[in-house]
This record gives sequence, structure tokens and C-alpha cells, in this order.
Amino acid sequence: MAAPSPLWPATFHHFRINSQNTGEMVDFYTRALSLNGQQVGDELWHLAGPGRRILIGPGANTDVPFAAFALDDADRLDALQRHFAGQGVEIEENVSPLFGNAAFTVRDPDGLRLVFGVPREDVDAHANTDGLPGRTQHIVFGSTQMDHVAAFYRDRLGFVTSDEVVNDDGDVTSVFLRSDEEHHSYAVFRAEAKGYDHHALEVESWNDIRDWGDHLATMRIPMWWGPGRHGPGNNLFFMIRDPDGNRIELSAELEHMPLDMEKRIWPHEEHSLNMWGSAWMRS
Repeated sequence: MAAPSPLWPATFHHFRINSQNTGEMVDFYTRALSLNGQQVGDELWHLAGPGRRILIGPGANTDVPFAAFALDDADRLDALQRHFAGQGVEIEENVSPLFGNAAFTVRDPDGLRLVFGVPREDVDAHANTDGLPGRTQHIVFGSTQMDHVAAFYRDRLGFVTSDEVVNDDGDVTSVFLRSDEEHHSYAVFRAEAKGYDHHALEVESWNDIRDWGDHLATMRIPMWWGPGRHGPGNNLFFMIRDPDGNRIELSAELEHMPLDMEKRIWPHEEHSLNMWGSAWMRS
């Protein structure tokens, strides 16, 4: 099976989230996720740690202006831009300060901006290197038109479907999509309103899940959901929430799937989303 576009492989690299309480949010992420901060614009902060990074700036709470995916060289990036243009995808200017000048932006059907680029060589120069392992791994959104959104990522950008969750009426309620061999770098859930769902850090083992739980407990930051095991992806996880209520997932042992592996179908039930117990059901 040939790669559907020059996208493969691309990795979820960073995203920007807005807040009306940037100072509180920067303090929380710095402490909770062991990040070092650097101001990179007017009230815009770049927070970085071992393999993980996030931009926090002023704006409406829970608004995500963009999510960014990294490629490994400029030639592939140029080929990807030409491929997208050939698919009728409008190309816009780069909006991320963490990527080089050749980076570019597209918009999905819900208006989310997606940036594709090669990371600047100095992108993590100020990062904290002493924190627990937990690299930026995936991001998830809710949508009222998830079939349309998922088709855009799959058919026009080149993401590959790993798993779908389907209800008794045959309607797809969530789709997990990959842009490299990890089970998903992006997912979309059917929701009553479009918007940010969560982002995840991938750790190295179950013991790291324990260590993160202990680390967060010292700051009295409780688990919001979990620990548990997802069906799609087969990963161990738990989630916390930041001061604005945004959800952050700590994940371990996410399944790997080669490019030509067929998608699976899961029933829309709690057991699919948490094989160990109760689940957060978006719809």
C-alpha cells in the first residue's frame, strides 16, 4: 500500500491554547508538566520540557488557534504543500513561531488551523530536561460534523484511519487517525459543539504513569479520569484538568500500527473507551 500523501510520517509537535488567565495557566503548566517558559510574542509563552511543548497566549478560554505537525526535512514539506494544493486545500501562511519559514497552514472544515513544518533547530533550547518522560503525542477535538472532518483528514490530508467507534444505528461516533505508526496523532469525537477535547503526552511505561500520579499528587492535582485502559489504542492512561478545565492525558504503551494495517470497528459503549471501568462518553 503506497502512502496516500507525502504526509507520512508526520508527528504532532505542539499546539497553541488561549486563556483569559495566561499567568495562572503558565504557572500551572510550568509546575504540573515540568516545563520551562520563554516569552515569544506579546503575552505569548512557549513552555517546553522533555519532548513536549505548548504555546499559551491571550484569548477566549479553551480556544485552540492551531495544532502543529512536524516533518523531518524541507523537501518533504515542499512535496506536502504541493500535494495539498493539488487536493484543493487552501494554503495559508505559517502561524507558529516554533517552525521554520517554509512552514504553512491549512484549515479543517471546523476552522481549526493546522500547521505543517520543520521545527527550528533551537526550538527546545530553553526546555527543562529534568522532568519525567512525556512527549507530545496526540490531540483530539469534538465536532458536530465529524464524518466530514474525518474525511478531510483522511482523503485530502492523508491521515490513516486506525479505529472507528460505531453506535447501534451504524453512526460513527469517534475516529482515530494516524500520521505515523503510532495509533493516533489526531482524533475526532461527535459532540454537541465543536471544540478542543484534550491533548496527550506519551510516557515510556506503566511505571511512568505511577510516577506522574505521585508527582501530581504532591501538588494536590487530582486525576479527573482514570487510571484505565482505552480499547482503541490499547494504551494505559489517566487525565487531569488545567485551571481553565482543559483536559490533559498521560498515556503509556500506545499501540503501533503499520501503514497498511486495516482499521477496526468498536461498539459505542463505555467498555470501548475504558476497558477497566467507567468512561467519559462525549455523546
